[in-house]
Amino acid sequence: MSALSTDTTIGVIGAGTMGAGIAQVAATAGHPVRLFDAVEGAAEKGIERTRAGMERLIERGKMTREQVDAIVARIQPVTTTAELAPAGLVVEAIVEDLAVKQEVFGELEKLCGDDVILATNTSSISVTAIGAGLERPERLVGMHFFNPAPILKLVEVVSGIATERAVAETVHATAAAWGKHPVHARSTPGFIVNRVARPFYAEALRVLEEGGADVATIDTALKESGGFRMGPFELMDLIGQDVNFAVTQSVFNAYYQDPRFLPSLLQREYVEGGLLGRKSGRGFYDYRDGADTPTPATAEPGPHPESVVVEGDLGVAEPLVAAIEAAGIAVERQDGEDAYLHVGDTVLALTDGRLATERAVEENIAELVVFDLALDFAEAKRAVLAAADQSSPEALARAVGLFQALGREVSVIDDVPGLIVMRTVCMLANEAADAVNQGVCDAAGCDTAMRGGVNYPRGPLAWADAIGLPHVCQTLDSLGVVYGLDRYRVSSLLWRKVYAGVGFHE
Repeated sequence: MSALSTDTTIGVIGAGTMGAGIAQVAATAGHPVRLFDAVEGAAEKGIERTRAGMERLIERGKMTREQVDAIVARIQPVTTTAELAPAGLVVEAIVEDLAVKQEVFGELEKLCGDDVILATNTSSISVTAIGAGLERPERLVGMHFFNPAPILKLVEVVSGIATERAVAETVHATAAAWGKHPVHARSTPGFIVNRVARPFYAEALRVLEEGGADVATIDTALKESGGFRMGPFELMDLIGQDVNFAVTQSVFNAYYQDPRFLPSLLQREYVEGGLLGRKSGRGFYDYRDGADTPTPATAEPGPHPESVVVEGDLGVAEPLVAAIEAAGIAVERQDGEDAYLHVGDTVLALTDGRLATERAVEENIAELVVFDLALDFAEAKRAVLAAADQSSPEALARAVGLFQALGREVSVIDDVPGLIVMRTVCMLANEAADAVNQGVCDAAGCDTAMRGGVNYPRGPLAWADAIGLPHVCQTLDSLGVVYGLDRYRVSSLLWRKVYAGVGFHE
């Protein structure tokens, strides 16, 4: 299916940040745009904000005056919805209220020709429900941009039960022609991104609630070891604790209280206390003038090892071996079914979701220290470690010294199952696998959505492939055993891939 031609008029309803941003995207692609807002003068103000934003790009040498003038000239403010009738595509970007959206589309259906595509930018309301009152719901589709629309590449093209495939394909092709990275999604609660992203916040909150690590350490671990651009607490503060909590509650209730999406009592307390993040001056961090900036827990220097014994294949952590050798440390390899690093009497192992204390007993290792997942074990800036309760302070110091010898900061946290990065990534992959299994999206679309919509350093399913699906399943299973919670149940698709011996991207 081909994209709409650039001589096709695009209508946009709602001239707020998102609506004006969508108008800018369409105009930048060369379309004439008609921008409507029910508030008198709002469309003109939206266009002026758009111009002001692009003026800053002129100052930075990113755009020319001629380009900005041409884009703004293509956006025409209109005062009635009737003036949207000539459009080939009308995108609604108004308040998240089902009744209001149904009323708007009911009016549009009467004004626009049968071949006009109607699109909603809703982030949370069922496309099927919005179209329920239409005579032709097959021409309604979700076109969910991410804020700021001119910058973020992802567009979720969301099909309700009645949406014609040709309509969704046309919108998909049009978004691609606009320079976006569109992905198809089925209309289910949270679509792709708002559903799959829930564990990023939930697991961080659980580790904090258990006293496993503090806010700054959790955020830093996920950035400097996991490769995420922002930590979950920073991001919740930026979004607004009230907004983030409301989305989690919405998804939780939409899935009939599935424990996978269980909201956090701690986050609720922050919301009730008015600690909403940046907009209130305080959240998990304090943004008031003169407030201290917390720093992550960082270990004191440990002894520099002279040699390391590598037992077995370290799998996803195998790049550590080359890093150890590059640091001038002698490496001896030994065959083995398990994967360990031996530094003197200390035994290091990649976390598999078990408590280090439990694993030390089960594997009969007196001086066990587990380490966390990294996006890139060769280049990670920080290592996260936890020692079994049975191990000695000297054993932990040797483990710390090894990673410091590789030029990395080290955070030692309490013995929580799955540590920080591993449990988070495995839960993201688990939710992504369920979304694929339930026909919400395909694996490639899911990974594209999570990279483009929330800037993840790697798609969760590609990451799961890299870790090894058996290890992912073992980690989730172990978390389920430790906590006794259904939230950690393993997606049937993950198990199926393990038994078939294939990954998501093979």
